[in-house]
Amino acid sequence: MSDQNQNPTPQRPRLFVDADACPVKAECERVAERHRIEMFLVSNGGIRPSRNPLIHSIFVPPEPDAADDWIAENASTNDVIITADIPLASRGLELGAHVLGPTGKAFTEANIANALAGREIAAHMREVTGEQGRNAGFTQKDRSRFSSALEVMVQAALRA
Repeated sequence: MSDQNQNPTPQRPRLFVDADACPVKAECERVAERHRIEMFLVSNGGIRPSRNPLIHSIFVPPEPDAADDWIAENASTNDVIITADIPLASRGLELGAHVLGPTGKAFTEANIANALAGREIAAHMREVTGEQGRNAGFTQKDRSRFSSALEVMVQAALRA
């Protein structure tokens, strides 16, 4: 009896981008094109569809967490998720996906609990003080760090 049906070919990794307010969509598209992997830009609108057949624009309702839910329902083990949303990063790790923030910082099993705790503390401080936190500006250094980290992460996913 042949083993051909018992060891299916593993699926190529796909790239999922939490695209609302994502500053690195162009970098993601370049990496997806270079490695010829499917990419899903998930947002509630306002993103121009790509002509590249590997790049899919997914538009979800403008409800809280709709993009996060779509990504969590469609991503799987060894896919790559790009998000600044810490709860989505946690959900992605639970799926066995690789998760990267737009500044190039990888979310891992080793750091996700601290990231979730920090998010809760920041939310509590905003509630107590009424002040809104400010994000540092996105720099060319952040963009470069992200591009390098994404390239490494996609290559690792392709080897897995």
